[in-house]
Amino acid sequence: QVQLAESGGGLVQAGGSLRLSCVVSGRTFSTYTISWFRQAPGEERRSVAAIAWNGGRPYYADSVKGRFSISRDNAKNTVFLQMNSLKPEDTAVYYCAAAYLIGVRVGVQIPSEYPYWGQGTQVTVSS
Repeated sequence: QVQLAESGGGLVQAGGSLRLSCVVSGRTFSTYTISWFRQAPGEERRSVAAIAWNGGRPYYADSVKGRFSISRDNAKNTVFLQMNSLKPEDTAVYYCAAAYLIGVRVGVQIPSEYPYWGQGTQVTVSS
């Protein structure tokens, strides 16, 4: 069984930065593609960024390109999401999710393709 635990959320002013972490345990971390999704109240869960198990070009939603950066440290079983120049519209619960040996889609990532999820961490950006 794979378990994921997010941390790093919080309250920040617009223009500020946060770094989210997702620690993965239970299986060989280096064989899992990790995606970050977010869900605002009343909205569907949307993909934000993804990084493949074997490296390669990460995925970013258009709304976060140039501001967010995803990276992974296989030695620490951790994926990071560095979020800069935060905007109020970035406010949401952020979830990391894992899937075994899948590729990163060129377009949006599909939540149903990820069987393992963390509990989420709240990010609130004030104006």
